[in-house]
Amino acid sequence: MTADRDRQYPPPVAPTAITCERAAATVSAVIDEVERAVVGKREELELIVAALLAGGHVLLDDVPGVAKTLAARSIATAAGLSFSRIQFTPDVLPSDITGATVIDLSTGHPTFRRGPVFAELVLADEINRAPAKTQAALLEAMQESQVTIDGTTHRLPDPFFVIATENPVESEGTYPLPEAQLDRFIVRAHLGYPAHADEVEMVARRLARGTDEVVIRQVTNTSQLNAVRIAIEQVHVEPVLVAYVVDIINASRKHRELSLGASPRGSLAVIKVARARAVLQARDFVTPDDVRAIALPALTHRVVLSDEAWARGTRAHDVMRAVVDSVAAPSWK
Repeated sequence: MTADRDRQYPPPVAPTAITCERAAATVSAVIDEVERAVVGKREELELIVAALLAGGHVLLDDVPGVAKTLAARSIATAAGLSFSRIQFTPDVLPSDITGATVIDLSTGHPTFRRGPVFAELVLADEINRAPAKTQAALLEAMQESQVTIDGTTHRLPDPFFVIATENPVESEGTYPLPEAQLDRFIVRAHLGYPAHADEVEMVARRLARGTDEVVIRQVTNTSQLNAVRIAIEQVHVEPVLVAYVVDIINASRKHRELSLGASPRGSLAVIKVARARAVLQARDFVTPDDVRAIALPALTHRVVLSDEAWARGTRAHDVMRAVVDSVAAPSWK
């Protein structure tokens, strides 16, 4: 596991307010640069970046080889974020992530050695391969933006984002995240296989480069990203749209194929990411289309199928699609 642990993080400076148009241009520049490495996945990349800027963390659940790690590293580089990758295995301990107090041999005094979680963007690779105690250490850091070691609290950098990955096709030697921990991720996203033309383009680019490595340039910095986050907080949400989101959440709690519906945290997640999506489209207001576009990635991992639905092989995605479709969207003019 690697980390940029020696980087010094200055006290946060209040960012200057920017317009939605300027915020959209900043984020678009990041995604344009990432697309040089991750071909044909702009919609998925926009969802990931919107979720991060909305103040959440992302779970990438997909098969091996579809550029999950590449996407995370490229986003960090393009956005000017310090980057750390933690490869989760069954023998990884909580202190391997958060850090530990050690004796400095030169002075004989105890000192705190920071773990790889002290980075602005942390890639938790194959998080479901670590035991529950280690998973919980990372998830606590995600929730509190701090770690406590030997009674001393250490703040994590600001911004602090986590992109966790898991492989859904392997179950041997894994420790699936329980529902309460899945609920901590603002969205669960999938990259999926590229379209035929995109895969042809990807291979053609590799042949033209003459090397596996794609050089990604930094196109923004943390100050500008924090300004985008401020712009997101200024996006207007009509009360009728808040009621629409809550109606969807309530419908999930009453659906006969779900034994557990979405939590109130799900309502907040949909609103947060919908506002970020609006900013990415240079708007200062949320529409019903924003809510519908965000509902499934923000809610599907927060529900639990009933025993009967699970036995039939029903997918939670299909059930939540039916839930969203069953709730009439408010008219929009």
